[in-house]
Amino acid sequence: MSRIGSKPVDIIAGVNVTIDGQQVTVKGSKGTLQTKLPAGVSVSVNDNKVVLQPQDQSDRARAMWGLGRSLVANMVQGVSEGFTIKLEINGVGYRAALQGKTLVLNLGYSHPVNFPVPEGIKITCPKPTEIEIFGADKQQVGQVAAVIRSYRRPEPYKGKGIKYADEIIRRKEGKKK
Repeated sequence: MSRIGSKPVDIIAGVNVTIDGQQVTVKGSKGTLQTKLPAGVSVSVNDNKVVLQPQDQSDRARAMWGLGRSLVANMVQGVSEGFTIKLEINGVGYRAALQGKTLVLNLGYSHPVNFPVPEGIKITCPKPTEIEIFGADKQQVGQVAAVIRSYRRPEPYKGKGIKYADEIIRRKEGKKK
């Protein structure tokens, strides 16, 4: 039995959940999200709670039960509160700036790196060495953060690069003379 899947998802005030077969649509103050649940999972709304059940007792159906519950819970949280990921930039001359709908990154290359901000994502730069990514879709926010981080991953000798705010970079010792 899935420990995650067996918990019902509470529908927060101001959030509307619509079910059409395997298609789940969630509307809230931060936007509208929809997803198609995997096969083998049935979903229903009872007493302001979304309840998911496996359609049979196969291993696949029970595995998709927990996945489906996590997807619905993330959509409910996303349209009500949203998700935020913070990135930090370390390195001499490394900085970020927002120009319209484009994030301009100076990362020690011979040219600036331009990243177009996707639809549904909001990026702010409170300091030239900090980037905040905000959006309703948890997967999209994480993907945008991973793409920005991939432009200059943190290296272990000096710690230069783009890292998540809560990430710890293990430092290596340099050459010995």
